[in-house]
Amino acid sequence: MKNTTFAVGPSELYAAMPLLLQDVYESGILSESHRGTAFCKLVEETLALLHDKLNIPSDYSIVFTGSSTENWEVIAQSLTEHSSTHYYSGAFGEKWFDYAKKIHPDTVGIKFDCNEPVPFQTGILKERELLCFTQNETSNGTQINLNTLNAIREAYPLSLLAYDCTSSMAGIDLPWQLGDVWYASVQKCFGMPAGLGILVLSPDAVAKARLINERAHYNSLVSMLDMIAKFQTTFTPNVLAIALLNRVLVMIPNMKETEANLINRANSWYTFLEGHSSLVPLIDDNALRSITVMAVKAEGESLAWWKEKSKNAGVSIGAGYGVWKENTFRIANFPAISQRAIDTLQDVLKKPFHPAMLSS
Repeated sequence: MKNTTFAVGPSELYAAMPLLLQDVYESGILSESHRGTAFCKLVEETLALLHDKLNIPSDYSIVFTGSSTENWEVIAQSLTEHSSTHYYSGAFGEKWFDYAKKIHPDTVGIKFDCNEPVPFQTGILKERELLCFTQNETSNGTQINLNTLNAIREAYPLSLLAYDCTSSMAGIDLPWQLGDVWYASVQKCFGMPAGLGILVLSPDAVAKARLINERAHYNSLVSMLDMIAKFQTTFTPNVLAIALLNRVLVMIPNMKETEANLINRANSWYTFLEGHSSLVPLIDDNALRSITVMAVKAEGESLAWWKEKSKNAGVSIGAGYGVWKENTFRIANFPAISQRAIDTLQDVLKKPFHPAMLSS
């Protein structure tokens, strides 16, 4: 029997995944043309389900990409004329900035500490064409909460606002109208295998893409928008992933219900960690803590010990990342993870650590 993984991506799949895979195979869609009626109908239904289950406004557009990281390229190429400004406290926000800078050398990066609020009023001398934020930073377990998202929108009503929500989309009820570009991939809160990216665009973002009209690349956004209007993609798509996404969306409740459940579980996790004798959350301020990814400090020898003990109990914790790789582990709070698995992991973590126990 396989372990339940609390890794933050690729992450735990929904328990129904074997049945969903079989259903997709038996449907025959995997042998259909991606320009044919059956595939177009699948895309049309899946887009409608995304709007419905994730509460995406009807006037927002959705396109499929290969991954979250491909979205960096699409955004830089097709939604940026001169430069973007990136605020980041962790590895993935920094990687997004680094990639954008390769395409637009004047791109600005503003780094801040993970235990500080995003300093969104710093470094902006005038309206920037595109401001980029990591709504949920997978590397350190931080998030930009609703109050701050509102404040950013109010501060910059004329700028396009782009958000990385790779480890929160399909886990929380995102306030779509407070941003113009939202992106994710399916290997986290969607409870699916990796291989499909999702890019959500406001009417203003679509208008900006059409104004720039960048068509120099195979996945130029205007071409992707033209094709999705016909329920197709510019490239030969991952039909299996789109078909699985369709079935997952049919299966899951609306995001309001999902978010309420994950908030309760997150509060339980943070209460548990705050009462622990040696483990503490990396992030001090509850307002900055992610609902879907918890980063936990574990110093020295204890890190390897907790990993070994949890794995032996049938649950695997996620490794730390970037500058926190050697002194943290991460716990995913994703919808596909069962309460039974959470109880098992907490039972393991309740055990006291002592260096003499390393060989036990």
